[in-house]
Amino acid sequence: MGSIFYLHLAFFSVSVAAQAQQTVSGTASDIRTGEALENVIVSLKKADIHTHTSQNGSFILKTALLPDSLYISAKGYEQAAFSVDEGHLSFNVRLDRLTIELAQVNVTSGQFATEVMSVDLKMNPVNSAQDLLRKVSGLFIAQHAGGGKAEQIFLRGFDDDHGTDIAVSVDGISVNMVSHAHGQGYADLHFVIPETVRNIDFGKGAYYADKGDFDTGGYVNLETYDKIDNSFVLIEGGAFNSVRTMGIFNILNENTGNKRRNIYAAGEYNYTDGPFDVNQNFNRLNLFLKYNEWLNDRSYINIQASTFKSHWNASGQIPERAVNEGIISRWGSIDPTEGGNTSRTHVMLNYKYNISDSEKWQSTIYYSNYKFQLFSNFTFFLNNPENGDEIEQKENRNIYGMMNQYTKNLSFANSRLVWKSGTGFRYDNIGNIELNHVYHRNTLLDRMSFASIDETNLYVYTSGEWQSGKWMVNPALRLDYFIFGMDNKLTDEVEQGVTKARLSPKLNIFYNFNEKYQLFLKSGMGFHSNDTRVVIAQKGRNILPCSIGGDLGTVLKPLPNLLIQPALWYLSLQQEFVYVGDEAVVEPSGKSLRYGFDVSMRYQPLNWLYIDADFNYAHPRFTDEPKGENYIPLAPTFTSTGGVSVKLNSGFSAGLRYRYMAECSGNEDYTATAKGYFVNDLSLAYTVKKWEVSVQIQNLFDVEWNEAQFYTETRLLKETESVSDMCFTSGNPFFLKAGVKFSF
Repeated sequence: MGSIFYLHLAFFSVSVAAQAQQTVSGTASDIRTGEALENVIVSLKKADIHTHTSQNGSFILKTALLPDSLYISAKGYEQAAFSVDEGHLSFNVRLDRLTIELAQVNVTSGQFATEVMSVDLKMNPVNSAQDLLRKVSGLFIAQHAGGGKAEQIFLRGFDDDHGTDIAVSVDGISVNMVSHAHGQGYADLHFVIPETVRNIDFGKGAYYADKGDFDTGGYVNLETYDKIDNSFVLIEGGAFNSVRTMGIFNILNENTGNKRRNIYAAGEYNYTDGPFDVNQNFNRLNLFLKYNEWLNDRSYINIQASTFKSHWNASGQIPERAVNEGIISRWGSIDPTEGGNTSRTHVMLNYKYNISDSEKWQSTIYYSNYKFQLFSNFTFFLNNPENGDEIEQKENRNIYGMMNQYTKNLSFANSRLVWKSGTGFRYDNIGNIELNHVYHRNTLLDRMSFASIDETNLYVYTSGEWQSGKWMVNPALRLDYFIFGMDNKLTDEVEQGVTKARLSPKLNIFYNFNEKYQLFLKSGMGFHSNDTRVVIAQKGRNILPCSIGGDLGTVLKPLPNLLIQPALWYLSLQQEFVYVGDEAVVEPSGKSLRYGFDVSMRYQPLNWLYIDADFNYAHPRFTDEPKGENYIPLAPTFTSTGGVSVKLNSGFSAGLRYRYMAECSGNEDYTATAKGYFVNDLSLAYTVKKWEVSVQIQNLFDVEWNEAQFYTETRLLKETESVSDMCFTSGNPFFLKAGVKFSF
């Protein structure tokens, strides 16, 4: 009888204790984007217990001590506090971001690069697509077609032309155009409205499993805002009849209760005559719309659409001898009918699903329609002394693609593993791709190439990030499979299709001595695909040349507000692509080897003062050519960028920036020189309440500099023989513009 009594008493006690336990639960998300926040610290003060949020931002704590105080804290966010009692046990917490300072950056954080770029963008805001690319440490650009053509890109000893050795994307969608009418990997970012970009993700080398074609020298990915804080309109005007108007508008912003959805639209219009003797008549219109919503605590959907259209006149590259002999000025033109038209319409759907607290899935599908027409004359009267050598490069393509990625977090006794695997495809259908000899844009003289192209890239990758103590090891493997097909419309023959696969292993190792010092070794293989017209002509031989490279470097914070990143690197490339005058398809060249060093420094002695500098050296050479004849034309050797920025609480901000490129070889034996330059820009702004007034000066000291340079064999109208010399496009002279912005 006594035993039964004590058994009932024990059962009753356990039941009462269980009933006394209360469950405190909820979610944590970014108040601006609505995105769930993982690994946020959630603690109850009286109970002295804590937990971390899962991948979908959810948390659960059990306590018998009520009332209590709940604290929610995450790096880079303001801490939130709530009172907890039996009537308030569930919380949907929206955390607001703190203003990031350099002292808050943790060099061992997985968000290290993003945090540094956030400081850069805050202290040095951008307002052009060109400025976006210049944010990448060591990356230089050049424009040589009136502002409408994609920029020529230079990075780590590469003259990337318009994207042959750098993978460029926006919100994860590749911008590089395979088998493009003008050049392999052509990456035109002018459809991006700079004020919609919240972050610039970049990496050098080919060490990243989710980056494929063209990721040899590195990659750049622009990430747009999911949500904007304020609507605003902007108008700018300046020299050479330059006008820019831009607006961004908050259409829907719901972040209350269980509803988290946002819609905003943006538009931009640009016009300028430019400094050249031939008015550029440059026009560009951009429109952008983005919608995103958390359907529930696990499912997220994002839809965005954009369209852009541009047309312009260009002065092209002019021979140095034409200027030296007084035939034209630095702002003159040999063929005043150069220029072009281009447009791009793009739609993307992105879906994220948090399968569990440790698993998530993401899928993206997209479609683009792209049109391009470019009129250029690189050789003038070399091939046709009567009508000139003007060419038309033209195409109309549709792009279809899908990307999927699965992420799994695994925890062990003394380590954890983040496993990512992905798969996807991209299909380019180019109905007509043309290379024509024309006269003054209007008269077709001869078809040099006329075809339709189908190119498909299928890929799969897997990678792991294993962390144990101070070590992080990241092995990865990527497989790409290409299907090339072409219909030659000049011969009425359907060329035999070609297939090719490329396997790219990668291994990265990090050792964190402490929060102020990280050592890393990165290694991996990458590749760039070749133009389908070359692939078919070569019958599939050497069509996916690979790269092998490595980085050895450190990240140092000797002081809380001082960051230094030095790195040594090398890169061997199986096949180089070089500029050949655009008389036909860009031709492959031989093997090459590059090595060098990068040093990046950021210093914020005061919260309103920011100093940055990047120094980059490269030694680029062909490996199959004799010494002295093995220079890679136009490959940069030493570059540096940097500046000083001031951002005061009074609303005043200023920035003085420089960019320096040393001279380099213009041809293989260095008998021609591409001149270097040192250019400074100044920006000033004052913000009061809802208004901002800004002034920007490009080329502050009005130096003469050559923006784009090529060594080309040309012939002028009255010349009896051709001459090989440097041709160039003049960089902008002193250029002043002012703007007014109103937020609402």
